[in-house]
Order: sequence, then structure tokens, then C-alpha cells
Amino acid sequence: YLTMTHQQKVDFLLLEFPERLHELDPYAAPQWGKMSVQQMIEHMVDAVSNANGKISLPLVTPTDKLQLFRDFMLSDKDFRPDTKNPLMPETPAPVHFEDVQKAIGKLRIELSDFVDFYKENPEKKFMNPIFGELNYEEWTHLLYKHAHHHLRQFAMII
Repeated sequence: YLTMTHQQKVDFLLLEFPERLHELDPYAAPQWGKMSVQQMIEHMVDAVSNANGKISLPLVTPTDKLQLFRDFMLSDKDFRPDTKNPLMPETPAPVHFEDVQKAIGKLRIELSDFVDFYKENPEKKFMNPIFGELNYEEWTHLLYKHAHHHLRQFAMII
């Protein structure tokens, strides 16, 4: 992760990630976790909507652990398989979109809005509920890392 430039991560998120999702069998079983392909994509829509400021979430990480969590998030270490998200219920949320293709379409819109928002507001920060307030570069790194985590979940990358 650290060898990639910010722009390479942005390009991956805008172009390669959605294309990889299109290649994914909508009925593929995850290697871990309970989310279906569509639930995972909609989960990523929510994550990007947090990053672009459309969804506001409070910090849930105890302040004494925040720096440790941030250091991990900014590192090149992958999220472990089956990493628990404290904001997600045990049973994945029902899907909102008609199908996987529509969910990917919404993800593309949110990713584009993310990049466009920060072109106009480069100094803005939004609260990530686990890692605290993040700027554009930090959000980009986290979204890139998060996207890779879910591609590994569905065996799209090693």
C-alpha cells in the first residue's frame, strides 16, 4: 500500500475496484464472514458515503486506543480475515438495491462524489467511527485497504 501513490489508489477505487466487482459471481460464497456479494458492495457504498460526508457517524473507538487504531489503518498491514466491525450487526443488513449491478452503479457514484468533494474541499475531514477524523489522503488509503479486504474475502485477489 505504501509504495502506491495517492493517485494510484484513487484510480484503483474509481476504475479497477468496480470492474473487479463486475467480474464477481453475484452468488459467490465468501471465504469468511456472512455478507453476500451484494451486501458487501452495499457495505462499501456506506463506507464511501461516510468518506464523502453524506453519512455522519460518531466515533466508537475509545480515545485511549485511537492512536493505535490509526497507526494500523495508515500502515500497509491488511485487515485480518473476519475482522469484526463494531457497527455491523451479527446478521448482515438486507440489501437495498434491486441487484448487484445497481449496487455497483451506486458505489461508482459515491466514489466519484468522494473524489469530487475533496477537489473542492481539500482540507475537509470527516469522522470515521473507528479511526477518528480523516482527511482525503487518509480516507483514500483506508478505502483502498477496505476494498482489498473485501476482494480477498471473495477470492478476487490473494
